[in-house]
Amino acid sequence: MPSNASGPASGSAPGSASRTADKNAAPPLPEPLRVPVADSHTHLDMQSGTVEEGLAKAASVGVTTVVQVGCDLKGSRWAAETAAAHANVHATVALHPNEAPRIVHGDPGGTSQPPGAGGGWSRQGARAGGGDAALDEALAEIDRLAGLPQVKGVGETGLDYFRTGPEGKAAQERSFRAHIEIAKRHGKALVIHDRDAHADVLRVLKEEGAPERTVFHCYSGDAGMAEECAREGYFMSFAGNVTFKNAQNLRDALAVAPLELVLVETDAPFLTPAPYRGRPNAPYLVPVTVRAMAAVRGIDEDALATALGANTARAFGY
Repeated sequence: MPSNASGPASGSAPGSASRTADKNAAPPLPEPLRVPVADSHTHLDMQSGTVEEGLAKAASVGVTTVVQVGCDLKGSRWAAETAAAHANVHATVALHPNEAPRIVHGDPGGTSQPPGAGGGWSRQGARAGGGDAALDEALAEIDRLAGLPQVKGVGETGLDYFRTGPEGKAAQERSFRAHIEIAKRHGKALVIHDRDAHADVLRVLKEEGAPERTVFHCYSGDAGMAEECAREGYFMSFAGNVTFKNAQNLRDALAVAPLELVLVETDAPFLTPAPYRGRPNAPYLVPVTVRAMAAVRGIDEDALATALGANTARAFGY
């Protein structure tokens, strides 16, 4: 998330304030897409401005639908309420993988995480240090929300070994398995958060039996994993980091992923595509990523956008 809200430190070099402001300024509107697409994974509750402003800005460049993703109880309730109020917003609900250990073991520090793939989130709504009973209580609320008609998916759930150590893995896996069951019982898409945990995520999906529609949000594997996901019929959603110079593995994966299983997302306000990396992301920047993806695939952007729009609707059942 953008920091330096307090302004430049005393004694800063002349011009440093303007450079800081430029870095945190919203990127310009891209050229509109000719074929409308959906942002398959965004966090409107973490972005500046109103929901209405964000949706209007996105629609002006051809991003006509968004999937608003819940990461904890408060965010999941908000996602469901927002989707109920806006026809072009669909909700998913879940406890983020890093949320499960916090509920079970408690977390005395702060209420936010540094941004990254999968981002930060509010931790409100879960009892700190409540043990397995508290996790069960939270999962029961996710189950209730998953039954709402405007909720099209269960996620983001999965495994994240980047910020959670060995002591949190059991709670993460238990929560992940519960989310898989909830998604299957309600007939909703499963939205996967997989960070530094590829083998275990694929193992749990195999052991539990994946839902009919499973989406790897912010796909982070290589081409070999993409081929494995393709064999299982899993959707792979690519975010702005596919444009980063050091992300050749993602471009290799995109190149081999079947077109009918490819989605696009922002994960906004995180993972802003190049050349705006580090500035706040939002659904209106999807066209930047779509054009980069079309270049990797070697296809016309209209053809890619047509596939992305159809794939997202099929993945989330709207």
